[in-house]
Amino acid sequence: MKAVIPAAGFGTRFLPATKAQPKEMLPVYDKPTIQYVVEEAVASGIDDILIITGRNKRAIEDHFDRTLELESALKNSGKDRYLKQIVDISDLANIYFIRQKEQRGLGDAILCAKNFVGGEAFAVLLGDTITIGSPPCTKQLMDIYDDRKGTVIAVEKVAPEKIPHYGIIKGRKTDSTYEIDDLVEKPSPEEAPSDLGIIGRYVLTPQIFDHLECVSPGFGNEIQLTDALKLLRDEQAIFAYEFKGKRYDIGTKLDWLKSSLEIALGNDEIKDELTEYLKNLL
Repeated sequence: MKAVIPAAGFGTRFLPATKAQPKEMLPVYDKPTIQYVVEEAVASGIDDILIITGRNKRAIEDHFDRTLELESALKNSGKDRYLKQIVDISDLANIYFIRQKEQRGLGDAILCAKNFVGGEAFAVLLGDTITIGSPPCTKQLMDIYDDRKGTVIAVEKVAPEKIPHYGIIKGRKTDSTYEIDDLVEKPSPEEAPSDLGIIGRYVLTPQIFDHLECVSPGFGNEIQLTDALKLLRDEQAIFAYEFKGKRYDIGTKLDWLKSSLEIALGNDEIKDELTEYLKNLL
């Protein structure tokens, strides 16, 4: 299975930090956000990854490329630990890039991957969301797909005040999954059909492209993946799965700071010193 990582958004909620660098390159503790996403795909057994970028996103390509001058400097100074870290980044997977020429929404970004994917099911991982799980969230969805042979969407319960920021599903529980009856993009809490929010991990069948090509612009005047999924739902069953693990949402500055702190506190090298610092700070 191949993976597609949309990473073409402007990152306006993080301005001015994202004026000259992609939101997906903002570090969460010691790695750019998108590196966590690529590592999740690789840990799920995926070798071929397409990252959808846009203008001013060249830093993402550079991050996953070789940096021979830096490698030489690290080697000559005997900094083997750091040398291994940066060499490993460029060897993670076969990573390809394509630009979304115009900001027309997530659905349009995924449509850019049609030729790359071919006629097979594929995984989609949003480039600004980190999930931690064993097995990884994407692998959990792949296992569900192998069993159900249909599109699978990762969901989790979200607080009422967060519902307007998510696509929300309406579904019927069937064993470990929900069979989806409807999807609503960013409803009000009063209009939401449930509290199960779509969290940026999917395994999609290739038929989704037929609907992405013909769906009309929806919420925000953009091509919405949820609208195409609703059309696909008329043809085949679509499933939702509450993945087992922890999700870090990098959607706002506060969420980004919380995510970085939580992941840092999980690092044995610094957690004691950081914990003591935070206690004294408060």
